[in-house]
Amino acid sequence: MSETARTLHRTQSVCPVCLRRIDAAYVREGEAVVFRKSCPQHGSFAVPVLRQTGGLPAFEDWQRPKTPSYPAHPLTAAAQGCPFDCGLCPGHAQHTCSALLEVTLRCDMACPVCYAAAGGKDVPPDPDMATLIRQLDRLRQVSPGCNVQLSGGEPTLRDDLPDIIQAVRARGFGLVQVNSNGLRLGREPSWAARLREAGLDSVYLQWDAPDDAACAPLRGSLPQGESLMARKSAAVRHCAAAGLGVVLVATLLPEANLPRLGDLLRQALRLGPAVRGLHLQPLSRFGRYPGDLLTAPRLPLFGVLEALCAQAPELVRPEHVHPPGCEHSLCSFSAVYARETAPDGTPALRLLADAAPACCGPSSPARPAAATLTAPLEAAEGARRSRQFVAAHWAGAEPASASVVAADDFSRFLARAGMERRFTLSCMAFQDALDFDVERVRGCCIHIMRPDGRLVPFCVQNLTAVDGSMLYPDRLHPGSPEDGGGHGG
Repeated sequence: MSETARTLHRTQSVCPVCLRRIDAAYVREGEAVVFRKSCPQHGSFAVPVLRQTGGLPAFEDWQRPKTPSYPAHPLTAAAQGCPFDCGLCPGHAQHTCSALLEVTLRCDMACPVCYAAAGGKDVPPDPDMATLIRQLDRLRQVSPGCNVQLSGGEPTLRDDLPDIIQAVRARGFGLVQVNSNGLRLGREPSWAARLREAGLDSVYLQWDAPDDAACAPLRGSLPQGESLMARKSAAVRHCAAAGLGVVLVATLLPEANLPRLGDLLRQALRLGPAVRGLHLQPLSRFGRYPGDLLTAPRLPLFGVLEALCAQAPELVRPEHVHPPGCEHSLCSFSAVYARETAPDGTPALRLLADAAPACCGPSSPARPAAATLTAPLEAAEGARRSRQFVAAHWAGAEPASASVVAADDFSRFLARAGMERRFTLSCMAFQDALDFDVERVRGCCIHIMRPDGRLVPFCVQNLTAVDGSMLYPDRLHPGSPEDGGGHGG
């Protein structure tokens, strides 16, 4: 550490080799902020957090104060400490906003990048309907009304997916979404309509770049030279015809598709109002990924913002984005725009400055979007608003879910917002074993429902050591309630 380094905040992390809990700190070193930690057995590790250039938000200002809101129905005891007691334990500081239900690990692609390491020869059998029903009933007990994403693997490979969607809808959850690569949706025009009829609201569509060449490092190629992007484009058309909302989701690899980020945003706008937004995810090294966890290039949260502003300055500026009202401030940024048309006929965006305060609470009048949001927000209220906001913006023109009842100011805001003319831009920086921060995990609102009924934060469920071992294995089949925490702590 240089002599001019200054510690900004102390927290705890895990060793990427043995996964034991260790001390960590955010350190300012000139224009950069670095996350540093040291394991007494395996040495020191560092990962960049941000570089203070180009009008990007300062680390010290990028905050959204929240009053913790602990689980009303914790399912595990706080015995070994975070992240070894997930279930959720009584010390978790945020409610479930989005719950992921993994319905298969089968996949019809063999992507070089896959957080679930799905597909291949040794895929476990799909959980049966009885198991999924038990999971949904438990989820309704502990997190009623949350949004549900059916994930995998590739969920559309299950022919009984409409039945699963109906089961989710029957239990009164909010947005019902499917995470998909789009291959079956593009191949079978009637499949999107069947899913819509069953109660599906939205498709979280894998879409990493504007063309096949830029997608190849992350997704490989389809057999017989078929265009992956042509199949995905057909999926968007079929979803639009069925009345489903679509969110394009890009995993960003610095050496692959990051240089095409501006083109990707413009493409998302050209695809029309059925595409409700573009969601970006810097590559987190868990599951299946290229390169080495400790030495591969890293893409911090604000590195994505910097690339967006440089490649699409006519659409995005640093002051447009704001910290999240639900999860930890360092986990994401987002902005909400109105769709417009530029004088030359190309799609354009206009920032909706009132959307950030509506979703996240009061903001600074000097810098309404990106500056510190100083009024503490009850975490449960942040989760409620986030659930409603996502459900309203990402669903189709006529959501299969019940219409928003205008019972308060926020609901009335959503009811009159004209969602079909809106576009959400967001980025979520998931954590791997190198940049894992216990405080960020305790504020997580995206939880995976395990077969044994526990809810585990997304980044903890996928946490993988350098040697490939996981803190929480056996993701599709019930294991011992004590299967977490086997690496020390």
